[in-house]
Amino acid sequence: MKVFRVTGEILKPNLKTSFSKEIIAAKSEHAVEKVYAELGSKHRVKRFHIKIVNVEEIPPEQIENPLLKKMISGEEQVGQ
Repeated sequence: MKVFRVTGEILKPNLKTSFSKEIIAAKSEHAVEKVYAELGSKHRVKRFHIKIVNVEEIPPEQIENPLLKKMISGEEQVGQ
């Protein structure tokens, strides 16, 4: 599995905010779908209010989320 950083904006009529989420997924398309699902579930945002600006695969050294970092480092140790 790879780690992707998805950045974008939520553009509701009375709210404009940017976001950056780190997601574990096999492909970038799967990461985008996961972001849509999470934002819709947690923040009640419809897909047409979400604008994805950038999706990039990031190396393990650049992961900022401590839980993901621990998961990825543990996954690499198991595979060796």
